[in-house]
Amino acid sequence: SAAPAAPAPAGVVPMTGMQKAVVKNMAWADSVPTYTVSRQIVTDDFDALYAQLKPKGVTVSAMLAKAVGLALAKHPIMNSNYVEDGISYNSDINVAMAVAMPDGGLITPVLKNADTTDIYSLGRAWKDLVPRAMEGKLSADEFSTGTFTISNLGMFGVSQFVSILPPNTGAILAVAASAPTAVLQKNGMMGMAKVMTVTITCDHRNIYGADAAKFLKDLARIIEEEPQSLLF
Repeated sequence: SAAPAAPAPAGVVPMTGMQKAVVKNMAWADSVPTYTVSRQIVTDDFDALYAQLKPKGVTVSAMLAKAVGLALAKHPIMNSNYVEDGISYNSDINVAMAVAMPDGGLITPVLKNADTTDIYSLGRAWKDLVPRAMEGKLSADEFSTGTFTISNLGMFGVSQFVSILPPNTGAILAVAASAPTAVLQKNGMMGMAKVMTVTITCDHRNIYGADAAKFLKDLARIIEEEPQSLLF
């Protein structure tokens, strides 16, 4: 049987330092002109590759970071951020992955140079970062240097969601769960495939809708047609 629920807190509970930081970041995001673009992506081949790589220590997070890194390399504007009267292009592609903290708040461990780092190294890095993130033992360099962020709630079965833009970045990608879906196949027949919906939130000051759409198109191509590219 399920464990009994913990009693609900009474009255006002002071926020942790992490929760206060999240509040501050949300206030920043409220001042930014953002918009969202969504796309469905078939994940059958991506899932099959994960099944092969999982025994070797590769996580879904590492695979998503690598796929996003490869797509960002082709779309530098998506790896940029707005500065006063200009656009700051980041020379490195550092993919931050949002992680919920046990005592409330969020932290974003960073997988650095996700476009050029091999998938096995990304997998090892992620397995090192997450436990230390949960214990509050990451250095600032390990959680504050992301140039693009991914928030993945797929493990909770959500069908679609929108993420709020982190400070001093141009975009964040919300990844929902893969679910069996009827799709039109290349042979013209209807069939079942696993499909996930991704939704990108962008700062309209430096990233326009067409930029986001082209980025998602290339990300979908990598995941749907070229998952083996994640190995190189």
